[in-house]
Amino acid sequence: MVYLDYSATSPVDKEVMDSFIKASSYYGNPNSLHKFGTEAKKLIDASTNKISEILNVKTSEIIYTSGASEANNMVIKAMENYKNRGKHIITTELEHSSINIPLEYLKEKGFIIDYVPLINGVVDINALEGMLDNVCLVTISMVNSEVGIRQPIEEIGKMLKKYPKIFFHTDITQATGKIKFDLSDVDFASFSAHKFFGFKGVGVLYKKENINITPLIHGGKSTTIYRSGTPATELIVSMAKALRLAYENIDKDLEKIKELNLYLKEKLAKYEKVFINSNENSIYHILNFSVIEVKPETFMHSLEKDDIYISTQSACATGNYSKSVLALTSDMKRASSSLRISISRKTTKEEIDKFLKAFDNSYNKLIS
Repeated sequence: MVYLDYSATSPVDKEVMDSFIKASSYYGNPNSLHKFGTEAKKLIDASTNKISEILNVKTSEIIYTSGASEANNMVIKAMENYKNRGKHIITTELEHSSINIPLEYLKEKGFIIDYVPLINGVVDINALEGMLDNVCLVTISMVNSEVGIRQPIEEIGKMLKKYPKIFFHTDITQATGKIKFDLSDVDFASFSAHKFFGFKGVGVLYKKENINITPLIHGGKSTTIYRSGTPATELIVSMAKALRLAYENIDKDLEKIKELNLYLKEKLAKYEKVFINSNENSIYHILNFSVIEVKPETFMHSLEKDDIYISTQSACATGNYSKSVLALTSDMKRASSSLRISISRKTTKEEIDKFLKAFDNSYNKLIS
């Protein structure tokens, strides 16, 4: 099998699995006051310290969630309590559905949602600054999940510091564990463990400690007052391990991924009906391309017969075309026929060559 869909999810690393199994022996409720509970709490506290150290944030700013979708919803829906700052939210046309759909929910509540112009996929910061009238929130993903565009979150954050009444949120799901970044000028950030070889069902909302938000889930004591529920010791401990492993050799990993990306791009660009959608502003982990005149599902399932697994859009996307590719290329043909390869530090050159062989067979069979 050749798996090239790491942006959708990743397999659990063996060391991460081992940490999960070890932590599962501490099955006491971390909120219990007896020794068995306090031992589980110590594991969670150690994991929180490790996560905050890697992200360079405070431990008090870590909120554990079921994943980035929950975290994104927490931030966006919390804006209902900040209407006095404005009922205007700025975002981009490259956002995940867990951003777009909660924004539609707020739109029904009377909020105005506007989209900042993009230059070659990247936020026009000057244009953004001209849109900030009556704004309570700017939400911009650090890395787009379909075409891999990396936004200048650090630069945007510095600009927004001039406007202290505006909150700045970024979904860092496709960036965490893949690239280095700085959250110093960000108010909220969301990510999920399963994108960097951790388990599904656990993630983090980073929230600056001086900001109050209304929880989505009420119900009693947990690791913070912002998200109730019995803390998932095994998931939290294993996520901290996955994050540590992801950044252990990140510079070396990035060089390898870059080489594989450029090799793939060079080979695919030789086909007449293939158009590369990812550009120089995309991270190397994601390569989006279109095979014109072939339905993406048809091409994907053709590769599947050779045990090759890629994707069409984001796994959570809706609709029969890629909104991200359309926003980037303004070409509906490319948006309606896009495919996504996403690679990781565990992808090998041999796997890429197997994909290219299968791709060539499918291309020649499907292009009339």
